[in-house]
Amino acid sequence: MWVFYTLATLVLWQGIVSVLGGVRYLRYVQDELAKSPNGYAPFVSIIVPCRGVDQELGENLTPLWEQDYKSYELIFVFDNESDPALDVVRELQARFDNNEVPASRILIAGQASGCGQKVHNLTVGVGAANERSDVLVFVDTDARPHAGWLRSLVAPLADDAVGATTGYRWFVPARGGAASHLRSVWNASIASALGGNRRGNFCWGGSTAIRRSTFQELNVLEAWRGALSDDFALTNTLQRAQRGIHFVPRCLVISNEDCTFQQLLEFTTRQMKITRVYAPRLWQIVLWSNLFFGFMFFGGILLVAARSLGGLSYAVPLSLLLAMFALGATKAGLRLRAVNLSLGVYRQPSTANAVAILAHLCLWPFASTLYLVNALASLFSRRIEWRGILYELKSERETAIISRVENRSSERENERAPDAS
Repeated sequence: MWVFYTLATLVLWQGIVSVLGGVRYLRYVQDELAKSPNGYAPFVSIIVPCRGVDQELGENLTPLWEQDYKSYELIFVFDNESDPALDVVRELQARFDNNEVPASRILIAGQASGCGQKVHNLTVGVGAANERSDVLVFVDTDARPHAGWLRSLVAPLADDAVGATTGYRWFVPARGGAASHLRSVWNASIASALGGNRRGNFCWGGSTAIRRSTFQELNVLEAWRGALSDDFALTNTLQRAQRGIHFVPRCLVISNEDCTFQQLLEFTTRQMKITRVYAPRLWQIVLWSNLFFGFMFFGGILLVAARSLGGLSYAVPLSLLLAMFALGATKAGLRLRAVNLSLGVYRQPSTANAVAILAHLCLWPFASTLYLVNALASLFSRRIEWRGILYELKSERETAIISRVENRSSERENERAPDAS
């Protein structure tokens, strides 16, 4: 029992540290939201790599034409002309064709060879950006930005000390379901890993901005060569150059979609396989911290049950378990508070319903277990399927394409988190 008490104390200390991190995250969000945006608004090229039809794709892309920004262009990049998402983009182009801003273009990049298809599409998009562009912005088709997203994402780049800016996603189940809510909880811990430490932040490829001069100075195209993960490669390049990444709470965007348990496991395991290749130290932290927590928390539940059935006192171990749970729920509550502030620009904040709140407060131990399952699964394979293409991650700079399925029209299986994601 004393071994359990000693290890439980360590878990409680870890929980206290986590809660303090939640307090810092909330304060950072409050401070950032209180700042008035500056006037920095150069010409921007928004590059949108596309493949397949996401759930509510039209609703996700429409705000890209409706940004509160005076000077920008949209570049949609597909790998083939038979992609069903191409029709959605063309319909939106026709709908907004009378708008002076933004101009929009569609590019066909062709199939990738020796790198991720998304990386290939981004590379082609960067090469086609307007010569007037001072800033390059990358956005995913499962992200739904609000009208002030672009202005907020670009503004911090006025500071030369900022290498890049980033937002992040917040999964909002469209129709609900246990798997969809668990994915939101799983992803939430990554969202709150961002904050005021620019050197410790990471870029999320679904909402990232970088000065074109910085992009060229750091030779990001070379860093993308052979890569599968655009945002991990960009993050690592910025960190090696000691260029800070500024997290913009106003650019936390919703991804409004559902998933099955199979899709949940595929998505989360894919993220951890990518993390193991691009951020091995982070992967080790995820593995050992969640292994330790799972052993103590769920092992503690078994211990309490065994002592209860044996007629022995279980008050102390039960109290320790409740304290562990309370600390985790407190961290989740702080995160929800910060996220609600960030997502206040949306008509329906993501955490406005009781089911979502309950899920975040109660499902976090199962999300921790899922992280452990993902980390263990990544030990045995480096193969992932991403938007209908089967890849093998040989290294950070070497990606092999095993097979591909063309004309994929199913809803997207969402991408990365380092994404720390």
